Amino acid sequence: MTEGVPGLAELEAAGRRVLVRVDLNVPLDGGRVADDLRIEESLPTIRHLRDAGARVILMSHLGRPKGKVVEELRLAPVARRVGALLGAPVAAASDVVGEDARRTVDAAADGDVVLLENLRFEPGEEANDGGFAAALAGLGDAYVDDAFGAAHRAHASVVGVPALLEEAVAGELMAKELEALSRLLDDPPRPFTAILGGAKVSDKLGVVGNLLSHVDRLLIGGAMCFTFLQARGGRVGDSRVEEDQIDTVARLIAEAEERGVELVLPADIVAAEAFDADADHRRVAADAIPDGWMGLDVGDETVARFAGAIADAGAVLWNGPMGVFEWEAFAAGTEGVARAVAACGGFTVVGGGDSAAAVRKLGLSEQVSHVSTGGGASLEFLEGVDLPGVAALRRRRAD
Repeated sequence: MTEGVPGLAELEAAGRRVLVRVDLNVPLDGGRVADDLRIEESLPTIRHLRDAGARVILMSHLGRPKGKVVEELRLAPVARRVGALLGAPVAAASDVVGEDARRTVDAAADGDVVLLENLRFEPGEEANDGGFAAALAGLGDAYVDDAFGAAHRAHASVVGVPALLEEAVAGELMAKELEALSRLLDDPPRPFTAILGGAKVSDKLGVVGNLLSHVDRLLIGGAMCFTFLQARGGRVGDSRVEEDQIDTVARLIAEAEERGVELVLPADIVAAEAFDADADHRRVAADAIPDGWMGLDVGDETVARFAGAIADAGAVLWNGPMGVFEWEAFAAGTEGVARAVAACGGFTVVGGGDSAAAVRKLGLSEQVSHVSTGGGASLEFLEGVDLPGVAALRRRRAD
């Protein structure tokens, strides 16, 4: 799915204004960046372009301002942090395509870095408005997309701008993400084990359906497992079940059997009397959760079973926590799976969001082959969707 996507090596950057779509949607705490991960992942592309003599113009969104200026979501603190990590000043424009943006870009010399204001302050960004895309494109001579986390959004900075500039290529992070995820779908080392968790089974049905033609083993945890368990006739108490998805899940269970995919569901569950961090809880059989109780984590037996299915895998994909891992009483399942993935000697990919946060929290990132920066984007990619941002780069080369 990466075929036809041009990369940085194909871009002549010297002396040119290069618009770079990055994902600097980072958490802020009191005017400072609380988590540097997305900034750090963007640095290789920024450094490459600076070294090549480009005038680097960064574009990013932050939060959900919904087309209006929200003072708390300005990018000036992010610009300061990018500059500190880059070891070079980053000029922050006070608007996106207005007078200050044009003045700041015009003042940049070769090797300088500029950060435009929050893209989503402009209603034209999410609407992919042609006029706004043209105004953005007018600030640059070439385009680089290094924001995999936004590649599933058909926004102006993702699809509108590359359609208007002569050259549009993928940055280093984008290329790395596409290579890792494509390897899982195109030619994974065997056996290929996928672990899916998270709250809503409906969010993962497309992924499950597509992965059944690729994986050898499919492990299901998190709240989504209760719809699977009920579809198999289990009693799940007051656990979260999406009743309208039971028939679909039953079909997926049957398809897994037909394809010879080993489907592994939890054997035991940590159940609680209420959805509360301090609720009374105990370990019970996964298919016999008492009425009035709800599952909030997988149990020790399940962790051991999952670890066994991970240990000899040639490739592993993990997306979604095993329970409410933010609460200490219900974090053991996610931690156990994270450690099993890290200990696996195969090609291991952790797909964005909460799974990536758990791996980082446990200090295991360096023991995993690839930690994705894109939650929604990685899910859609694994569903087999041609992401709008990737398709835009492919089309531009074809033109």
